[in-house]
Parts: sequence; C-alpha cells; structure tokens
Amino acid sequence: MFFERPDSGERALLVHLNLSTEADREDPREFEELVLSAGGDPVEYVFGQREAPHPRYFVGTGKLEEIAALVAAQEIEVVLFNHALSPSQERNLEKELKCRVLDRTGLILDIFAQRARTHEGKLQVELAQLQHMSTRLVRGWTHLERQKGGIGLRGPGETQLETDRRLLRARIKSITGRLEKVGKQRHQGRRSRQRAEIPAVSLVGYTNAGKSTLFNCLTESEVYAADQLFATLDPTLRRVDVEDCGPVVLADTVGFISHLPHKLVDAFRATLEETTSADLLLHVVDAATEERDTNIEQVESVLAEIGAGEVPRLEVFNKLDLLEQPPRIDRDADGRPCRVWLSAVTGEGCELLFQSLAELLGEDRIEHRLNLAPDQGRLRALLYSSGAVQSENHSDDGYVQLHVRMERRQWQQLVANESINEGSLVMDGWSGDESPDQPQVA
Repeated sequence: MFFERPDSGERALLVHLNLSTEADREDPREFEELVLSAGGDPVEYVFGQREAPHPRYFVGTGKLEEIAALVAAQEIEVVLFNHALSPSQERNLEKELKCRVLDRTGLILDIFAQRARTHEGKLQVELAQLQHMSTRLVRGWTHLERQKGGIGLRGPGETQLETDRRLLRARIKSITGRLEKVGKQRHQGRRSRQRAEIPAVSLVGYTNAGKSTLFNCLTESEVYAADQLFATLDPTLRRVDVEDCGPVVLADTVGFISHLPHKLVDAFRATLEETTSADLLLHVVDAATEERDTNIEQVESVLAEIGAGEVPRLEVFNKLDLLEQPPRIDRDADGRPCRVWLSAVTGEGCELLFQSLAELLGEDRIEHRLNLAPDQGRLRALLYSSGAVQSENHSDDGYVQLHVRMERRQWQQLVANESINEGSLVMDGWSGDESPDQPQVA
C-alpha cells in the first residue's frame, strides 16, 4: 500500500442509511451477506435516516458519536458502509473512529481479490483496486517533501504523494497492456470456435443464483460452487454435446450485483466479452428468493451496460427444490422456449434445459432427405465430412438416400459451390417429422 491507514480485522460494524434522495436503495441483508462472503464478522448493524448524506462524514454528527461509542465498546476493527463514500469522507471517518473504514465498492473489491485464481483474474482485480486507490492517495510519507533551497534541504523535486501517483500510473499502464494481450488471446479463441461453427452459450445471472452448480450439473465438472456471493470470479469454459446441435461451448461467468462498480465492469471487460459474443445467454435466476424480480432487472441493466442487451437469452429459474414444484418449460407466443424451471442441486429438470437448447440453437438448421445418383459420390463425401448425415439407405438401382441435418447457411453454401439442382435432389414428402429409416451397410 502506498499510504498509511489503520489496520483492519474481521470484527465489523455495518452502517446503512435510508436516504430520501436515493431512488434505488441498497439491500441491508445483501450487504450482510457480502460481509460474510468477505470473511467478516458482523458484530453490530447501525441503521439511520437522513434527507441527504452529510458532506463531511456521510452520517450526521449524532450518528457518528453512536458509531464511535460502539466501535470502542465492541472493539470493532473495521466499519463498513453500504454506500459509496467519497475519499474525503473515508479519511474523515477514519480520523474520528480510529479504525479502518470501507464503502460498498471497497468491500466488493476485497471479495474479488480473495476469489481471483487465474493470472487474468488477478490482473483484473489489481487494476480495479489501483483505479479505486488512485483517488485515495492521502497522508503519504513525508521523507521526500524537502523542496526548500539550501545545502541539505534540496529534495528530488516531487513529494511522496506525487511519487506514489506516478508509480500507480505506471502500474496501471503495465496491467492494462497485459490485459490487452489476454483479451487478444480470448478473441483468437472465440474466432477459432466461430470458424468451427461451434455455438457459444454463457451462464449469466445475479450472484449466488446457482450458476456454478448448474454448470457442474450440465458439464459434469467440479468448478468451485458455494452458497456465498461471488463464489465464481474466473470464467470457465467446457464443451457439452447437445442433441441435434452437436458440440456447444458453455461458459460460467462472474455473477452480477446491484450497482456493480464501474471500475469492475471496465476491468473485467475482456472476461465479459464471453457474454457479449455468445450465441445464447442462459439467465440463471434464484426462483426461491423474494428479490427475484429485482435481481432480474439488475442483471438486465448490467447486460445492457456491457453491450449484451440484444443477445438472445433463455431464463433458467433455479432452486426449484426449495419451491416444491415440478420442472417445466414455459413457451412464448411463437412456441419457443423462454423459461425453464429446474433444480441444479438435484438435477431435476436439466433434461428440459438440454431440450430447450436443442430447439433454440437448432432453429436455423435444415433437415432433408436426399436422393443421390451413383455419380454423386463427391457430394456424399462432402456431406459426411461436414457431419450432416444422420442415416443412409441404398436402393436396387444404385441410388443413395441420405437423411441430412445441417445449418441452413452451410447447406446454401454447399448448393452454390457444387452447382446442385436442389429441386431434383430433395425427395418429396420429407418434412423431418417422420422417423428416418435405419441405415444399411453398403
């Protein structure tokens, strides 16, 4: 750290004010869960009511005296505010309370620092922390502040605070450059998957909605999953096979939260691109929580902020085991799946999710029964190489009947490149609804 601040520990006092000027208030219960996720021990919770924040202390002087008395009596080591504090308010509060003071953004940054496991994740968290810290460089050391004239009084020409700021800028520039390289590597990986025409599906949702548990259920992985906020920080990608669609890349991403700090959104831009470039978003919702509708709105707001507002999505209402309801699929007016009810813990309803994925990802696929002449062996080989052939039959006159299923764009490209007369090739009476014949060995 570049500046001197009081040490902090686990014994925490939480402060929440209901401000008349706040249209969208924070949830006190969610804040307590954040503190527990950070490893804190909430000893006291102080509530208050004000028209507007106090410019110097955020809380009023009377409430400040109450907090100071509790800090002394309960041996509080850190005071946490469920609000965004200005740097000057943090300094003034620490001076009065004689202990460490953190706001909501600082607490979330601390949780992210604990959860980061990969090299990229650690870089992203450090960048967000440095950007947050750059506005709070105060009370620096004074051993460089010798800018007077005369023998023995001439300093290096800058104060310690200026030196700290220069070091911070250099570090931020270095991390930003390294993250750009990581971003290019991620982009290259996405381009490779796009060239291979492998659909990408991302799990998004409010923190602690059960995304990692669902990810493990679908992919048979062992990604860390726990009943705590921000249990997942680093994105994980796995391949799953969806019937009638083939391989699909499934991505588990960081959870969202109300008023997610902009510094975090900017720092995690490369990671969040996994969401913006996905073919389909699985919006995982905690169906058992009372704040279900509010959490959905918060996730939609963050998706719009990162540029993923137009990506097709399927809502997955999780934790159905707590509601004691049977799993089901809800459909829109066009008959397309729009919501799946399931339980990731028990696995009940996961087959309905795979069914919905097959329907949504397979919408732009065609299914034909082709009648190939004996001299069309090249076309038969191309269809096999693309993995489109579902079954094959042979007639006595040497013709081959193929049941094929492939993307419409791929089929149209094949017809154009091979100069195929589509009308004479596709057999009449095949709609894809009837069961194809069993393949026969030639």
